[in-house]
Amino acid sequence: MQFGGRSRFFESGEVRLAILSLLREGPKHGYQLMKELAERSGGIYKASAGSIYPTLQQLEDEELIASDVVSGRRTYHLTPAGIEELERDPDAVRRIWERAEKWEEFGQYMSPEVIPMMKPMVELGRVAWKTAARIRGNHDKEDRMRTIFDTARRDLEQL
Repeated sequence: MQFGGRSRFFESGEVRLAILSLLREGPKHGYQLMKELAERSGGIYKASAGSIYPTLQQLEDEELIASDVVSGRRTYHLTPAGIEELERDPDAVRRIWERAEKWEEFGQYMSPEVIPMMKPMVELGRVAWKTAARIRGNHDKEDRMRTIFDTARRDLEQL
């Protein structure tokens, strides 16, 4: 699946930053981190224990986070070095969560029942872009295209 031109939701190093930024909000255990990453991406990114726990171990080895056992669960929190790491590139963290927010909005509409409709929606979008480029400047055809879109939108809303 492509994510705005990307082949993966998180690129190299971004899971680390995402985890650090979530821990900046307060201590969390691994399952909480997995759940929050899934929620913030609208379910598009589903972290596995096999990806989260090694990353947590690496962050702990680098002394960017530390852990304690709280109520029988290993709970992680930021260290001063982890805060420094986040502050090195605050724009990178901001971009991660802005992208996640966009996917969260989109992801709420994704379900197995919707998948069969993806091909016709994508095809319609492709044809619409191609047509819009071809008729640009022809006000009569642009108005006709707007009418087609308005009619289709109303028809879909009434389903």
